[in-house]
Amino acid sequence: MSDIRKKQEIELDVTDMAFGGRGLARVDGLAVFVDDAVAGDRVRARVVKKKKRHAEAKTLEVLSPSADRVIPVCSYAAHCGGCKWQHLQYEKQLHYKTLQVGEALEHIGGIKGVSVLPALASPRSFHYRNKMEFTCTDSRWLLPEELANPDVKKDAAIGLHVPGAFDRVLDIHKCHIQPERATPLLDFIRREILASGLPMYGLRSHEGFWRFVMLRHSLADDVFMVNLVTKDPDADVLLPMAERIRQAFPEVVSVVNNVTRRKAGVAIGEEEFLLSGEPAIYDAIGSFRFKISANSFFQTNTAGAEKLYAQVAAYAELRGGEKVLDLYSGTGTIPIFLSKAASEIIGIEIVESAVADARMNCLENGVENCRFILGDMKDVLPGLDAKPDVMIIDPPRAGMHPDVVKRILELAPERMVYVSCNPATMARDLAMMQGAYEILEVQPVDMFPHTFHIEAVAKLRRKL
Repeated sequence: MSDIRKKQEIELDVTDMAFGGRGLARVDGLAVFVDDAVAGDRVRARVVKKKKRHAEAKTLEVLSPSADRVIPVCSYAAHCGGCKWQHLQYEKQLHYKTLQVGEALEHIGGIKGVSVLPALASPRSFHYRNKMEFTCTDSRWLLPEELANPDVKKDAAIGLHVPGAFDRVLDIHKCHIQPERATPLLDFIRREILASGLPMYGLRSHEGFWRFVMLRHSLADDVFMVNLVTKDPDADVLLPMAERIRQAFPEVVSVVNNVTRRKAGVAIGEEEFLLSGEPAIYDAIGSFRFKISANSFFQTNTAGAEKLYAQVAAYAELRGGEKVLDLYSGTGTIPIFLSKAASEIIGIEIVESAVADARMNCLENGVENCRFILGDMKDVLPGLDAKPDVMIIDPPRAGMHPDVVKRILELAPERMVYVSCNPATMARDLAMMQGAYEILEVQPVDMFPHTFHIEAVAKLRRKL
């Protein structure tokens, strides 16, 4: 039994990367999960939590760096929650993500012997995100070097959260995962907001005007939407500001204002007002264009999404005559992407606005063989009379309800493609289906470089 204790400083040899992105060390057989550490590092760390079966620690100093460790390009990387793996070579990130998928299948799902292919790299490892939400606060979180300077003030910030606390926001002046042209745009908006005379929102007091700045980018058209999220409407301030933004940045084709009085830190408004330009932008996946409004769901890595959907298409093996059922169909991107290769695609989705967007996206692209059903999966599936040849399943992070899995097995399509953003729930769901289906292969696809998150696509075939 290890005698390490909370708050103790200890030297650790990090031997592996754990699920969730932390380094893994062992002390007298006790697993120690180490923040900001890479396999191969020797670090001095402080124990922050001690449990019966494991401990957690935070790196204070890298005594001997791993050969896989690199210097992050971003000055906020060690503090911001957005890119926890920037200090790990990208090729190694892909290696550990592949291992995570395989380990989840084996240890969580009890699924052995399935071929997990090496993770496909994102076409871009930086500047890949088409949507960024920056939080406004009246009290910014100071970096360690700022804490030592008595002249530095905890003034307003527009930025990203430090992990572990809702009210800790770093004032971000350059983010390397958003498009490069977004940096001067964000700085301009920050100056406009600070000059407005209206207060930043207090994340504890829930008082103030400015709440979020959301930037959306179209990779296809190289244009931006700016969504200014506020507690109240104020056309006298916002309308002139929107015009100044568009005058300074012609690539901004849409400026909208979402208004929310909810205390929850979510950048979705109860009301929306168009301030200047168009109400939406368009982006493309493959040969299809998709309309994106301020609150639309759209994959945040456009080029990565095309790679992901191409993998779905490859595993679906559509020859033109199949009837396809797409569960959790969202805004219809996968059905539309597959539409030319199938006779009919039926999508099921619980979010009403997503179904409306899916139907509109079909109209915009001239797609006539896709239809969408609004409702909860466990309510819609039992009454579905369609007999699909192929099923596409792309559930939320929580995976599928057992009742949904039961109905899927009753429908018994010949082939299934399961798309996952969470290896743990994928493993659990596939375990419920492996009695009736052979899991032929799993292909991880990296949509989120410099994070530990990984998408994976599984190919299933009904057992005879």
